[in-house]
Amino acid sequence: MEPLRLHTVIDGAGAGPRVVLVHGFTQTGASMAPLAARLRDRGQGRFEVVRPDLPGHGGSSAVRAPMGEAARLLGDAGGAAAYLGYSLGGRVCLRLAVERPELVRALVLIGASPGLEGERERAERRAADERLAAELERDGVAPFLDRWLAGPLFATLPAAAAGVEERLANSADGLAAALRLLGTGAQPPLWRRLGSLCMPVLLLAGALDGKFGALATRMAVAIGPNARVALIAGAGHAAHLERPGEVAALVAEFLG
Repeated sequence: MEPLRLHTVIDGAGAGPRVVLVHGFTQTGASMAPLAARLRDRGQGRFEVVRPDLPGHGGSSAVRAPMGEAARLLGDAGGAAAYLGYSLGGRVCLRLAVERPELVRALVLIGASPGLEGERERAERRAADERLAAELERDGVAPFLDRWLAGPLFATLPAAAAGVEERLANSADGLAAALRLLGTGAQPPLWRRLGSLCMPVLLLAGALDGKFGALATRMAVAIGPNARVALIAGAGHAAHLERPGEVAALVAEFLG
């Protein structure tokens, strides 16, 4: 059998230091294009930008992988690089960083979590994710996206920045599998392993995203002096979509 691989796009091959941009749930690597363009062409320096599709998404729609395997596939796709992950992508990047730190030269997490600490919380989240997966399989991607993007998590995300066309490229069965295999409830928590991270870490959150801003601060304390927090003014959970220029400037300065 052919080994599993993630579908990957490389922008500006050989242009400079490599950075891997990893999308969130219901997105694809194409969702990172606005941020990729700014990093590839910034005046401060050029980057080689790698944009993979996570398991169950986009060109990797047929790939089925739990969190540990997804992190391995991400490392195989990206190689030694700086890794930036948003939400689900951030959780996969974080797992890669604790499992294969030799590949992660720097880590940027946007609106990401190390997982739920309590088994009861994880069980409740698994049940909620199973309900969402069943909705996807019953209704299809478009109706699900209408409900998903109308939720409070994306209240500050303009419709023009939501990337609905890219999200519609996903399949219902792929997204349902991602919920079941890569959801927060299915993820072993990494809180106790944060102190092992030795690479520079930048924890980003939208200033209007109180939950993940607080998580970023708590994670920075657990990681130690190699971590710092930055809040993006006027942005919510999808800060890189709402304020791509500000996020790109912070990331370029951090990686520089």
